[in-house]
Amino acid sequence: MNISGMVISGTGKGSYFISQKIYSEQFQEKLGFKPFPGTFNIQINEDNLNQIAQIPAEEIGTIKGREDFGDVKYIKASLNGEINGALVFPVKTQHPQDILEFIASDHLREKLNLNDGDLVTLKIKVIRKHTPTIQ
Repeated sequence: MNISGMVISGTGKGSYFISQKIYSEQFQEKLGFKPFPGTFNIQINEDNLNQIAQIPAEEIGTIKGREDFGDVKYIKASLNGEINGALVFPVKTQHPQDILEFIASDHLREKLNLNDGDLVTLKIKVIRKHTPTIQ
């Protein structure tokens, strides 16, 4: 599944949450990398929202929060075919649905020389389960 969107600035709150030990340790364990302290925000169109909504629930992992820190859903993805990371979906978020948050070990704006308004592509590997057809 490929999703295209436009780079936008976020609220700055992602860096606080990503750097919390409760999250960073679980990301390291489940994704194999320590995320850069911040999220990379991508605005997508409505068609892409429908694609995201069709990702099977069993393909989405969960990072457990506690107390004031909510759970974070995630799915592995790559950005522009160059950077492996994950799309994260915090249960407690202030972003509208058309804003996706991507995490990786690198500072993506610097590494890929990206600015607000630049177009990017996310590739999400979805293993669709086929149901047998009854004849």
